[in-house]
Amino acid sequence: VQLVESGGGFVQAGDSLRLSCAASGRTVSTYTMAWFRQAPGKERENVAVIAGSEDATKYPDCVKDRFTISRDKDKNAVYLQMNSLKPEDTAVYYCAATPFLYPTSPRDYNYWGQGTQVTVSS
Repeated sequence: VQLVESGGGFVQAGDSLRLSCAASGRTVSTYTMAWFRQAPGKERENVAVIAGSEDATKYPDCVKDRFTISRDKDKNAVYLQMNSLKPEDTAVYYCAATPFLYPTSPRDYNYWGQGTQVTVSS
């Protein structure tokens, strides 16, 4: 399984960004997909999960109502739409995949992309 993120960049507070994750094989159709982020000196944290045949989603409170995860099974891609960005959203964002259902711990994810930097300036 290969995951390749894109779409990161430097934005101002309040702006939006859309991250994309291109996956190999049928990963997006058959795995739980998630986005994590890691800021300097901090642990990697989950920001969105999508899983199941009905594409149920899960978000932590810190991004709920601002971030939206989606997936296109035909294109084998996962997206993270990030709105109303804040300086505290600055981090490297990673796409991840797992055969387990809805985990939020990075320890439960088998496959990772290389990450894409998101920097939000105040």
